[in-house]
Amino acid sequence: MSDIAYRLLLRGRVQGVGLRPFIYRLAQQHGVCGWVQNGMGQVLLHVEGEAQALSYFFDELMSVPEPAQFCVAEKRLVNGELSSEFVIRPSGPSGADVHLLPDLPPCDHCLQELFDPDNRRYHYPFINCSHCGPRYTLLQRLPYDRINTSMVDFPLCQSCSKEYQAVTDRRFHAEPLACEVCGPTLTYHAGSERVSGSELALTAAVVAIKQGKIIAVKGVGGYHLICDARNSSAIRRLRQRKGRPHKPLAVMGLATQLAELVVLDQLTLQTLHRPARPIVLAVARVDTVDIAPELSEIGVMLPNSPLHHLLLNDLAIPLIATSANLSGEPVLTMEDEVEHRLSEVADGFLHHDRTIIHPADDPLYRIIDNTPRPLRLGRGNAPLELTLPFTLDRPLLALGGQMKNSIALAWQNRIVLSPHIGELHTPRSQQLLADSVQWLSTLYQITPEKILLDAHPAYSYRRWANASGLPIHEIYHHHAHASQLTGEYPEISRWLLFSWDGVGLGPDQTLWGGETLWGQAGDWQRLASLRPFSLPGGDKAGREPWRSAAALCWQVGIDYRPPVGGDLLYQAWKKKLNCHPISSIGRLFDGAAALLGLCNEVSFEGQAAMGLEALAADTVADAIELPLVQDQQGIWRADWEPLLTMLHNEQLSTSQRAAIVHESLAEMLLQQALLLRQQCGQFAVGLSGGVFQNKRLSERVLLLLEQHNFKACLPNIVPVSDAGLAYGQVLAYYHANHK
Repeated sequence: MSDIAYRLLLRGRVQGVGLRPFIYRLAQQHGVCGWVQNGMGQVLLHVEGEAQALSYFFDELMSVPEPAQFCVAEKRLVNGELSSEFVIRPSGPSGADVHLLPDLPPCDHCLQELFDPDNRRYHYPFINCSHCGPRYTLLQRLPYDRINTSMVDFPLCQSCSKEYQAVTDRRFHAEPLACEVCGPTLTYHAGSERVSGSELALTAAVVAIKQGKIIAVKGVGGYHLICDARNSSAIRRLRQRKGRPHKPLAVMGLATQLAELVVLDQLTLQTLHRPARPIVLAVARVDTVDIAPELSEIGVMLPNSPLHHLLLNDLAIPLIATSANLSGEPVLTMEDEVEHRLSEVADGFLHHDRTIIHPADDPLYRIIDNTPRPLRLGRGNAPLELTLPFTLDRPLLALGGQMKNSIALAWQNRIVLSPHIGELHTPRSQQLLADSVQWLSTLYQITPEKILLDAHPAYSYRRWANASGLPIHEIYHHHAHASQLTGEYPEISRWLLFSWDGVGLGPDQTLWGGETLWGQAGDWQRLASLRPFSLPGGDKAGREPWRSAAALCWQVGIDYRPPVGGDLLYQAWKKKLNCHPISSIGRLFDGAAALLGLCNEVSFEGQAAMGLEALAADTVADAIELPLVQDQQGIWRADWEPLLTMLHNEQLSTSQRAAIVHESLAEMLLQQALLLRQQCGQFAVGLSGGVFQNKRLSERVLLLLEQHNFKACLPNIVPVSDAGLAYGQVLAYYHANHK
């Protein structure tokens, strides 16, 4: 039987995933000749051989193991090249069809070698192969070859070079490939103490942690501040030095260690073992007073690098592992910078000399309604590449929100969401946003032609956007929130979207946060909302929940004595001086928390609402009715006033009152949906905005909606909070301009 030949074009996640050696071995196995080549962000494949052999080859080609993911974009018969062997050709030029691979944790094979005394990479903190190791964080440019990564600083030794060039080796073209002879090394700094050499430096750090010290450890995407998770004194010193009195701290450990701290059911374990090795919120088994004050969950994660495995193995204890940064700023990545900025925080520094090109904080998940939901994208799952349900006519850059910032680059039918950047209130955060724009544009070889941003005039990225010279298009905050969910469910055309969060500017120039929107992306109509209340102090209310409590009480004539300001503040409120009408569920949660004595001031965004949810815990409670009244504009307003009477009822325990708040808001949402179904007909119900990070509220809402025959949706892929806002901005813009 004569040979036939095919030319294939493979697109998707095809580079840096061991695809070429997989194809090579497959060709050898089936006696197929030809070649394979990286190029233009895709893989070109030429094969020739007998028809039966090619049939087997193509069948097994589609069974390529993770993390490779691709589609056959083209497959055509061609003239044979009379090849007598199968070869891997050098990479061709890169193009705009690139697909970046996030960083990967060490694979099982590498972990076995890491702890094998007879292996030449025994205890080497940077062990990796074609199936694992850093990718995005060390990439300078494409194509993904060693010379285009920060590993260019480490010429391969003879042994590593042999592995790198051997097609049948597990480390064939593993770009971060290294060993103790030729690769990165650890150093330990503590005051005047300088310890060089990976084994000695690691030992010094382990000794310091055992002594109760706080160590800054350089990982894959940045530094962590690490200390003994069982040492209350060390944790208190970390909180005091970092100025983080209440915000939860993450715990890193092996699964057996974490199981002593939290409930690890099957779904939680599966989520922890995702390739991103995310932080996962899990129900605590122990007192959380040190790790997560006044909360019932602890954020836990498995080690995500060989270095972390070595630390946990040597210490045999779980570790606090929190981002090494100043509050709200991006994670630190540079040796000099971390020692300068954290000199008063860390007792020692465990560095390595592999440059981190792109910072990436840890991703964060919470399991809501038996589904892992991302709360933050980061190392291992970002840049997040998604397919849009439409094709753009020009490349767009979406800048997201002010809090939990993440940006997005969109072109053709593709969108890429950046890793978590953070709050944009500091120059360093704003610089990282600008750098992220440049990196994504360079790596994907896409130049945006328009900027999408939030309509709020005071967002920190406004100056940068104006200076860019690009056309700017404003998207209202809650329209973007509503639209971000529709991208995950493109088959649904009629929506009732509940967009609940802290605060965002609405089209009527008032502050929204408890909105019910009907329609579809790009065409939202506000049908219902919360009864507005005048909030004193503007942006200060986000850090001072007592201001929300004051506004709610004063609005209905209840006496309330604020901790500061007294009668002067009340008089200013009566005259509407620096007071703004707001319809925010997030601020309602803040006010309830303050009235229950949980906190008058908070040290991090969302603290009051998180405390209220934890206080409610599993307490059983009945909802109280929150009447719906139509205002002069035809908007149905839910009246929160009955909650205030209940919150002041000291015959009920604080946990009962906290539970009633949750039950009543869930019932309020259901009643709005039922009323509007009569008015508008059938629709799917969507939940979007930071309030729906609340597990108790969201699960109760989803159950009630299901019981009343609604199709109810919560995001699964993109964060429900402002961390997913950039995605929604792109969807809102496209549909508004393509009606």
